[in-house]
Amino acid sequence: MQTHTFSSRHLGFTAPEAESLAQKLGHASVAALINAVVPSAIRRAGVMNLPPAATEHEALAELEAIMGRNVVRKNFLGQGYYGTLTPPVIQRNILENPGWYTAYTPYQAEISQGRMEALMNFQTMVTELTALPVANASLLDEGTAVAEAAALCHASAKVKPANRLLVDAQLFPQSLQVLRTRMAPLGVEIVEQDLRQTGAPLAAGVFAVVVQYPADDGSVTDWRAKISAWKAQGAMIIMATDLLALTLLVAPGELGADIAVGSAQRFGVPLGYGGPHAGFMAVCDELKRKLPGRIIGRSIDAQGKPAYRLSLQTREQHIRREKATSNICTAQVLLAVMAGMYAAWHGPDGLREIAGAMHRRTSQLAAALSAKGWAVTNDTWFDTISVRVPQQAAAMVQQAQAAGYNLRLVDADHFRISLDETAIDADVAALANLWTLASIPETPPSGVPPTLARTTSYLQQEVFARFHTEHEMLRYMHRLEQKDLALNESMIALGSCTMKLNAAAEMMALSWRSVGALHPFCPLDQASGYLAMMHQLEAWLCEITGFAACSLQPNAGSQGELAGLLAIRDYHLSRGDGGRNICLIPTSAHGTNPASAVMAGMKVVPVACDELGNINVEDLRTKATTHAAQLAALMITYPSTHGVFEETVLEICQLIHAHGGQVYMDGANMNAQVGLTSPGQIGADVCHLNLHKTFCIPHGGGGPGVGPICVAAQLAPFLPSVTPEHSRISAAPYGSASILTISWMYIRMMGAEGLTKATEYAILAANYVAHQLEARFPVLYRGKNGLVAHECIIDARQYKESAGIGVEDVAKRLMDYGYHSPTMSWPVPGTLMIEPTESESLAELDQFCASFESIYQEIHAIETGAVDREHNVLRHAPHPADVLLADDWNRPYSRAQAAFPMARLKHHKYWPPVSRVDNVYGDKHLVCTCDPVADYAE
Repeated sequence: MQTHTFSSRHLGFTAPEAESLAQKLGHASVAALINAVVPSAIRRAGVMNLPPAATEHEALAELEAIMGRNVVRKNFLGQGYYGTLTPPVIQRNILENPGWYTAYTPYQAEISQGRMEALMNFQTMVTELTALPVANASLLDEGTAVAEAAALCHASAKVKPANRLLVDAQLFPQSLQVLRTRMAPLGVEIVEQDLRQTGAPLAAGVFAVVVQYPADDGSVTDWRAKISAWKAQGAMIIMATDLLALTLLVAPGELGADIAVGSAQRFGVPLGYGGPHAGFMAVCDELKRKLPGRIIGRSIDAQGKPAYRLSLQTREQHIRREKATSNICTAQVLLAVMAGMYAAWHGPDGLREIAGAMHRRTSQLAAALSAKGWAVTNDTWFDTISVRVPQQAAAMVQQAQAAGYNLRLVDADHFRISLDETAIDADVAALANLWTLASIPETPPSGVPPTLARTTSYLQQEVFARFHTEHEMLRYMHRLEQKDLALNESMIALGSCTMKLNAAAEMMALSWRSVGALHPFCPLDQASGYLAMMHQLEAWLCEITGFAACSLQPNAGSQGELAGLLAIRDYHLSRGDGGRNICLIPTSAHGTNPASAVMAGMKVVPVACDELGNINVEDLRTKATTHAAQLAALMITYPSTHGVFEETVLEICQLIHAHGGQVYMDGANMNAQVGLTSPGQIGADVCHLNLHKTFCIPHGGGGPGVGPICVAAQLAPFLPSVTPEHSRISAAPYGSASILTISWMYIRMMGAEGLTKATEYAILAANYVAHQLEARFPVLYRGKNGLVAHECIIDARQYKESAGIGVEDVAKRLMDYGYHSPTMSWPVPGTLMIEPTESESLAELDQFCASFESIYQEIHAIETGAVDREHNVLRHAPHPADVLLADDWNRPYSRAQAAFPMARLKHHKYWPPVSRVDNVYGDKHLVCTCDPVADYAE
């Protein structure tokens, strides 16, 4: 590789280093090592047909030309997506800051305090504005949030049978489409009615009612009386709402809703042609322990100091598996952080001012249109009005487009206008001049009826009052960033999570107006750049996976799983095989797999693994034969969850096909396949890809993610539709479209050779780490030739008996060395799963391994009796600065040993902000919002 290529910047090893490492591992070359790792029967025969690698500047210029074909208009289309003004201090210091976007999910609480505080702010913002007591740390988008709420109500139903969901006709269309997708496998009938015009009595089986507030047509309805009647009949109430509107309107909790959902996009998060955006969900107290997704809670550390942690609900799939009520194991962390900071930046008065200005301008337009003689069909509104202009709607919308404004065409007689934060008085004047309206009234009648005007206070916590100057906000965000450990500090070697380099060039397009300013429902001819970019990316992903077709719509790996399984379900139904509902899943699988299968209407049958961690083929054969008539699918991860290329994978796929099933491949470990083999080559029928893993979209502290699916030809007709008429897996047609530019840049700059080399070096790095650590921490699983794939599982269980040291002690002590723990106790309790990726240098790997050697010596000192089993540097880890600098130090080891166990740390040290967090205390004292101002005063 030439030194100036992007791949040479992406790869951690030089070519001579890589060859030397392969020889150190006992192989003549990197190629020989790869031949020993990857079974020859599944090796790709030729080179991937991808464009030749471009330099960073060439790729950026090419992408800029493509995205420059997009036409940017002011988007007054509404429907849950709105123009917003991202405060520059937030754009520069969060969206564009690797300290925020390269962090991992906060599973290790002690080194995630900054982003968890930011997420606590988000949760508090949601609870305050919705007037419901508990909110989660965000969901994938509004449509998904509505569907998750419906699933929660179905699982908690007070009526039996719970087989009907009553939905108001004014729910956003895309949310209704996602609802239809999600409710069908559960056998739930969706009953759609104009609930404003119908009475309160409910039909039998209605377990929940869904309303939009403000509604799709812009109206705001006082639902109190009907909500009271519906709840008296046993139904739960889901209210899809708008956080900014709630600064002026009576909150859902005050109206009697049990659940409030929506999107926080308009709190400073760019449109991005549909995403990523932070959905939200807030619930009443009785539902708080069933809330899907992640919840940040408050606990204490070992010193009694307040500390944040992920609460009970986190990744329930790994515990409950097929009994889980949701497959959501992530959040839109980066976007939720931005939204929470937006609320802190503006505060309650600023938010009310923004909302009031857009409401005033909407009211001005309503008055002027009415004076013209055109009917505004909704007599209440916040920011949206529906206008009746018989047979003129299309012409008026086209006129507005020509003048630079996108309005929403409803039908031949109606159009809608949704003003937003970007609208100014000049825009109102321009539309008035365009349609020759009468003069705009300075103080028009309000569209908010007095009975729905909010009178209660909100956002009275200190965080929403203090940071209104740039110095204060800048320093606050920096303080939080400093508390976290992200990839800009050190390697994060999380097995199965592929924390690889997120190159700056890959991220730059996110700040372009041509990427961020497009509405997902704008006219297609305005999005030709997006469509061209996505068409290329789809083609490249098909080439990489060996499949015929691709859908970019799923906006998380969990949603990719669901989309792939629904494609299999619909395929069987199309063939008259409606009885095929058995999904075989190995016991080692990700917990989301069985949860997704149940959500797709399938019944999970577990398949055993052998002592080497591989699928037990005989058990699989028995169960495939037993369930042959009902077999729908097998879900596998390849390489296996245990980090091994299973030699029997071809036989496994053929066995499932022979019994009429389809093979779903979880793409979590795709970083070990690209360029060397492919899901299509192996015999799978569908695979989801974690673009936030293999294809370089950053994890963002736990989100965003993208989980597109690629499928074989027979499943192509059953991919999620991008047309409004058909069901979807996410709210926007192309999911989190804006961050697809990251993966486009990665593939375009790497080319086929660079991508293949990345896979080879990822496998090389994992085997090098395994080789370096195995004397102290035995490697649990290996492939046929004694090698691992792109990750390895090391065993720490032996030290529990010999020294009283568990794997958690090792994980927490690593923080003192400046490292994030590898994946802990999964898939095997008491172990660590390490995935170094291709991006880390040899020096970083050696430093990482040296840290483990040092920790082993600390353990060995306990084993020999030189150090106390209970009071030692591992059991008390991590060691924050305030503990080390305390006047009272009564521990049987020195402060220097605690803080600087290796000499390198004296030159640069990451300081964990808290001691070990008490998880039990946090579960017993569930606190998920910021303290009120009164508490600070005390």
